[in-house]
Amino acid sequence: MLEGKALVDDTDMPVKMQMEAMACASEALDLYDVVDSRSIAGHIKKEFDKRYGGGWQCVVGSNFGCFFTHSKGTFIYFTLETLKFLIFKGASSS
Repeated sequence: MLEGKALVDDTDMPVKMQMEAMACASEALDLYDVVDSRSIAGHIKKEFDKRYGGGWQCVVGSNFGCFFTHSKGTFIYFTLETLKFLIFKGASSS
């Protein structure tokens, strides 16, 4: 497990889910090389799909922009080590 502490930039997730997101990210960083963002994101997405049902999205990297619509209570954006993590469950726009 990584020793670094995650810093939450923005979220609307319940605290328990936030903690699971950061723990899942830390686990992924233990399993994959830090430059393998695609595998890290895939691991997190699969874990959240398994725990909370399908439709989760995950973006991992050090420099990216995004614009998305998410289901209420399912969004978190945080930094862990040198990477940024964006996790959310997609929603259709109204």
